[in-house]
Amino acid sequence: MSTLTALYLNTSLKRDGAGSHTALLMSASARILRNEGVAVDTIHMLDHQVPPGIYPDMTEHGWERDDWPALWQKVRAADILVVGTPLWLGEESSVCRVLIERLYGMSGLLNDRGQSVFYGKVAGSVITGNEDGIKHAAMTLGFAMNHLGYTIPPQADCGWIGEAGPGPSYGDEAEDGSRAGFGNDFTQRNTTIMTWNLLHLARILNAAGGYPREGNDREAWQAGERFGFVNPDRRV
Repeated sequence: MSTLTALYLNTSLKRDGAGSHTALLMSASARILRNEGVAVDTIHMLDHQVPPGIYPDMTEHGWERDDWPALWQKVRAADILVVGTPLWLGEESSVCRVLIERLYGMSGLLNDRGQSVFYGKVAGSVITGNEDGIKHAAMTLGFAMNHLGYTIPPQADCGWIGEAGPGPSYGDEAEDGSRAGFGNDFTQRNTTIMTWNLLHLARILNAAGGYPREGNDREAWQAGERFGFVNPDRRV
């Protein structure tokens, strides 16, 4: 496990990541990986200036500053990516949408096999809030990351929303001194299962050297190879 690296990206709307409920639940997942020898790094997106857009460097498109190129180096190096977001009106945060846009902006990059640069990497999501939407946001993030080339293991999401309506967020202290969500079996179970499945799949892909080249080499396709594809309009 010591050869694996993981990156947690927190897209909380809180300017200071220290007060983020999402960061708190992400840390529970990160602790499991660290205990297994995985090198873990965390980034609070609002600690950086990352403008919206779908290009690798938005300073080339009118923005004065863009920290994404430096952050991208960490994203690219990570075997495991975990995106954390709070819920607002049942959706992921605006910061999270910007992150997905910037990841999409790198989708034209290829590895040395002519595959998406995201091939051979795994991804999951951590969702927090006090309203419904965990599965909806996880569905959105799971599809986006899979479409880019990440591999999504089984049960690759976890979250905490508490009771419907206004109420405590994950980790908030109650009058009796307890912390919201800390004793919730559903949240604890899903966080643990997600983290271990990310770890197992990352290890499998790492040991295999990623995906085989056959059938998914974009450069070969552009060169005219068709991998045995049969045009349905062709008469046999």
